Amino acid sequence: MTVNYCFGKTYRLLKTDDFSSVFALRRMKSQPALQLWSKPNGLGHPRLGLVVPKKTARRANRRNYMKRALREWFRLNRHRLDGCDLVIRARRPFDSSELQQVWAQLERIVPKKTC
Repeated sequence: MTVNYCFGKTYRLLKTDDFSSVFALRRMKSQPALQLWSKPNGLGHPRLGLVVPKKTARRANRRNYMKRALREWFRLNRHRLDGCDLVIRARRPFDSSELQQVWAQLERIVPKKTC
């Protein structure tokens, strides 16, 4: 079996309605740096939505780095996830020195194989 590591549009939550439906289900888990909402989507593959508010990181380049880091974790680990929509919200800023800790927090809160 080959694992495809691309991150195309089919793996992203793009519309406001998609985000709203995940938030409405209220299945939330928290860690110090992150919050995660999840909902089954019935598509057979996971989708990711990211929220990094200005209140968390004022500068756009910091917010963009945080989103890139979270997307990279998802891209490398999505083969372990079943069909569910995930919305990850950054609660505090992090940089490259804390990246492994943030990824470890994601490992603890992301549902494995079921939503």
